[in-house]
Amino acid sequence: MGASWKSDASALIVTAEFGKADFAWLNALRRHHYPGGRNRVPAHLTLFRTLPPSAEEEVRRSLSRAAAEPAPDAETCGVMDLDTGVALRVESAGLSAIRDDLAAEFRGLLTAQDQGPWTPHVTIQNKVQPDVARALLRSMRADFEPRPIEITGLQIIRYVEGEWEPVARYGFRGPRSARRRRRS
Repeated sequence: MGASWKSDASALIVTAEFGKADFAWLNALRRHHYPGGRNRVPAHLTLFRTLPPSAEEEVRRSLSRAAAEPAPDAETCGVMDLDTGVALRVESAGLSAIRDDLAAEFRGLLTAQDQGPWTPHVTIQNKVQPDVARALLRSMRADFEPRPIEITGLQIIRYVEGEWEPVARYGFRGPRSARRRRRS
């Protein structure tokens, strides 16, 4: 059963924060392919879509604890069909474990959507005609190569009248694993 509170315009959203270079790359893709009048938020990787504003202090404490760990490794691992859009699928065992732990802590606060299976992705295009989405899907799949992406922290965003308002950022503090980063 989902949370009993009624969603409102000040709902909290929890996202993973990208490193600067990866954010620039993903956000440029989104700006290029997302319908201009509908692209109101930057590229993002959502962990939880709707948490009650009354739980803000609890969410802050939980994210602070989670960020005490090392930054998780992550990579784009495929291109997803969203019917009216396209997304890059993200694979990260470490980020999935963090989300699972947070979901257990947020039990009773989660909506049905946030309780369901998590499919980490970054939406590049949405709200277009299916034929436009299929063309981009074909193009992106033809050129796709997995790419490491840097996850630097966790963020709380407040949803206010269709816009995102940053609330708090928690950078990962543990030692990072050494890995080679490939740039295209």
